[in-house]
Amino acid sequence: MNLRKYFFEKKFLVLIAIMLSVLTGLAQKKEKLVAADTLTTTTVKVDSTKIGNDSVVVKKVRVYNPKVAALRSAILPGLGQIYNKKYWKLPIVYGALGVSGAVFLYNLKNYKDTRFAYKAKYNASLSTATHADTLLLDQIKPPLGRYSLETLRYYRDSFRRDIDYSVVVFLILWGLNVVDAAVDAHLKAFDVSPDLSLYIKPGHSQMAGTNGISLVLAIR
Repeated sequence: MNLRKYFFEKKFLVLIAIMLSVLTGLAQKKEKLVAADTLTTTTVKVDSTKIGNDSVVVKKVRVYNPKVAALRSAILPGLGQIYNKKYWKLPIVYGALGVSGAVFLYNLKNYKDTRFAYKAKYNASLSTATHADTLLLDQIKPPLGRYSLETLRYYRDSFRRDIDYSVVVFLILWGLNVVDAAVDAHLKAFDVSPDLSLYIKPGHSQMAGTNGISLVLAIR
C-alpha cells in the first residue's frame, strides 16, 4: 500500500512539474528590450517568415504602458494581463476572484437565512405574537429550526462578520490584479538578455541526491 502511494505521489509530482513547465514556457516572451523610461517600456519581437526561398525578418514593435495595463485591470480583471501578453495568469486571476466571490455569496445566503430564523423565532416568542408571526416559523430552513435564539444570533453575527471579511479579501485580490498588471508592464525592462533563462526541471538532483523538481537558472 505504501509502495502504491509512493508511485502515485511521484506521478503526481511529475504531472505538476510538466504543467509548471508549460506555464513557464507560455510566460516567456521572445522579445528584446529597445527602450524604457518611467512611463513606458518598448520591446521588439523578431519573427523569421519564409516567403518562397527567401527568409524575411519581420519586426513587431510593442510599447507597454503600466498606466494602461493598470487601468484595464481596474476596469475588468485580467485585461491588464492580456495587454501584457501574460495569458497564463488569467486562470490565477479569475480563480482567486471567483473563489472569494463564491465565499461572499455563501456567507450572504447563510446570513439571510439565520437572520430570518432569528427574527421569526424572536417575534413568535413575544407575548404579543400574532398568528402571522407563528406561521413564519414554518418558513425557517430545516437545519435552523432546532437552534435556540442565542445560537441563531451567534451564527447571524458570525456570517455578517464573514461577509465583511470576504468583501475585503475580494477587493484586495482585485487590487493585486491591478498591481500585477502595472508591475508586469514595468518589468518588461528587465528582460534585457536572451542568454538568461529560468525554468523548472524535473529529475534527479545531484546536489540533494534525490528525485524531485529543480528551479534552474541558466547563463549561456
